[in-house]
Amino acid sequence: MDYISTRGAADPVGFSAVALGGTAPDGGLYMPRIWPQFTPEHLRRMRGLDYPDLAAEVMGPMIGDAVAAPDLSRLCRDTYTRFDHPAVTPLAQLCRQHWVLDLARGPTLSFKDVALQFLGRLLEHLTASDPLPLVIVGATSGDTGSAAIEAVAGLAHVAIVMLHPADRISDVQRRQMTTVRAPNVHNLAIEGTFDHAQALVKQLFADEELRASMTLTAVNSINWVRIMAQSVYYFQAALALGAPDRPVAFSVPTGNFGNVFSAYAASRMGLPVHRLVAATNVNDIVHRAIATGRYERRRVQQTATPSMDIQVSSNFERLLFEGAGRDGARMRGQMEQFEAHGSVALAQDQQAFLRPLFLSERVEGDDMVRTMAAAWADAGMLLDPHTAIALAAARRQPFPPEVPVVTLATAHPAKFRQTVERATGTRPSLPARLGDLFAREERLERLPATYAATRDAVRRAAREMA
Repeated sequence: MDYISTRGAADPVGFSAVALGGTAPDGGLYMPRIWPQFTPEHLRRMRGLDYPDLAAEVMGPMIGDAVAAPDLSRLCRDTYTRFDHPAVTPLAQLCRQHWVLDLARGPTLSFKDVALQFLGRLLEHLTASDPLPLVIVGATSGDTGSAAIEAVAGLAHVAIVMLHPADRISDVQRRQMTTVRAPNVHNLAIEGTFDHAQALVKQLFADEELRASMTLTAVNSINWVRIMAQSVYYFQAALALGAPDRPVAFSVPTGNFGNVFSAYAASRMGLPVHRLVAATNVNDIVHRAIATGRYERRRVQQTATPSMDIQVSSNFERLLFEGAGRDGARMRGQMEQFEAHGSVALAQDQQAFLRPLFLSERVEGDDMVRTMAAAWADAGMLLDPHTAIALAAARRQPFPPEVPVVTLATAHPAKFRQTVERATGTRPSLPARLGDLFAREERLERLPATYAATRDAVRRAAREMA
């Protein structure tokens, strides 16, 4: 399987280079040259597979010969034994038409565990004989950081440097990162927004001198492995609800656009998807792009859904690339305009490409709270605020009654217990394994949002591995 850049100026590469490299040298994001295809007959045969075997079946064609089939099966089985439900990502019925896919059964109570637990094991497998230090860098608006840290903490030849916006994530989210005592873990609190932190990560990957001294890789959703691994639970949910013999709709809390793009990837591989709802909070760049055809950055507003407080949705570039007929040169021009001016118009063919599959909604805080209260009162289900945004968006859509609608529950409600308690009158408890989280000592470094300070921190992390 070869991978190409969305911006068209980088040579095609194999899967291992994609997993280890993050962004392409031309600044673009990697995409499979050809989408693997699963026929309806193949999908029906998948129905009886458990989650580890389904993951190996779905991801195998995208990995190719970079990982031998027995090794891939072992990696998948090792990964998903750390989840606290035998289905890994179980479905729960909310009402006749609406279902909730629980993605918060991993070690850090976030959907990001599903991909990052696999990515950590994969990177260790791929770099076992690499003489250069492997440094994982990422920016997090909430859950990516703790999930990535949990996946690699304590590994002997891997360091992780995680950036988060200072004072802009929940206490639980921060403490899940900063209380990890492993010496290979480095937390940087950046004095700015998530977009500032994400821009610094992109600068690190564009620094050829830095990359010559270490193997630098990304764990943000710009890394194709995360998109690939997340696509598995869309297959699992749809197969459980009757696919390929009936299509399923999904509503997805949307910030950086990685999770909902994984649903798109599943649809391109043959999974019958009725519609995809990209649900945003007031930081609605994706909603505005889909609804109006203009992708325009605005000022980030701080909300009760911090993982969605984003005004540059990096993975949206992947979808625009598809809508542009995979014309890399054209995409490069569009993204250069966006990076220079903060705004770019989608071409008519890109807008026409989006309409048959994608819907979008902006959900305000009051509607989020009402949705949380109703889910608790009507079904006894506690939802985290991000999930409530997606459920509110799903309920606005006039879906045909025969189409199952799945809302993705992306975090455990206890990670946002104050918001949940205000909405429902019930204070969710952390699982026992995190019961002492607020008694643990934190370790982090607060830095200005400058490239020099960030680069120096990454260099120190690499030196400490020597």
